[in-house]
This record gives sequence, structure tokens and C-alpha cells, in this order.
Amino acid sequence: MKTLAELFEHTLKDVYYAENAIVKALPKVSKTVKNTELKKAVDHHLEETKGQIETLKKVFKTINVKPEGEKCDATDGLLKETDGLMTEAQGVALDAGVLAACQAVEHYEIARYGSLREWAKVLGNEKAHVLLSEILDQEKAANNKLTNLAVTAVNK
Repeated sequence: MKTLAELFEHTLKDVYYAENAIVKALPKVSKTVKNTELKKAVDHHLEETKGQIETLKKVFKTINVKPEGEKCDATDGLLKETDGLMTEAQGVALDAGVLAACQAVEHYEIARYGSLREWAKVLGNEKAHVLLSEILDQEKAANNKLTNLAVTAVNK
């Protein structure tokens, strides 16, 4: 990669891979957590993530590239860590640990979508800028919901 456009395409493929991996992982997370509100939040974000994948397909269209993922070691690592917590943790530590792991995924996504959004703007791709802003707002809202759950229920 030598240009911002190439970096944009590479990172777009990265988040496309990530969102698809997250869709596969969230049902297990939902089945594992005990807190009802956390389970609802996970289920809601699963549906939201499916919509984000559709939105990413629209972003790919703006650059005339076929939607495809590129292996994302960061996401794979975060999901592996989450899986480990679900296996090892029990009681209060289970929900608190899984919630924190989910937030780590959200923080990664927020960083990626923030960069992509700004690169789209610099590249003059207004449509992608708008679409990526929508996803970024959803990721920030999901993170805020998790923070509120941690503070009000899960970490008590």
C-alpha cells in the first residue's frame, strides 16, 4: 500500500472480515452470559452487525470493489480472548469479563471506523463518509450501552 486509497480499501476489507467474524461469535456469547440485560445487548448488537455488513457492501460499491474480507489478526485475537474468558471464567467474573472483552472489540471497531470515515472524507467519497459515520455512531452507542451495563448491573 502506497496511497490513502489503497489503505482505505485494505482497512475496509479488514473491517468487513471483522464484522463477519463477530456475527459468527456473538451467538455463543449470548448463550454464555448470564445477565439478562447483557444478553439482550449482545443479541441487539448481533442484528445491528448484520446491518453493518450490508452497509459495508454499499461502501465497497462506492469504490467499485467486490465486498470481501481480509484476515484481521486483531479481531481474531480479541475473539480468541473472549472465547477463553467464556471457558475459564465463572460467576460474576464471567459476565464482567465477557462484557469487558466485548468492549475491547467495540473500541477496535470505533478506531477503525473513525479512520475509515476520515479517509473517505479526504478522498472525496462523501457517500462512504456518510455510511461509515452511521456505523461509527452505532459502535459508539453499543460501547456506551456496555459501559452503562457494567456500571449499573454487571460489575456489582
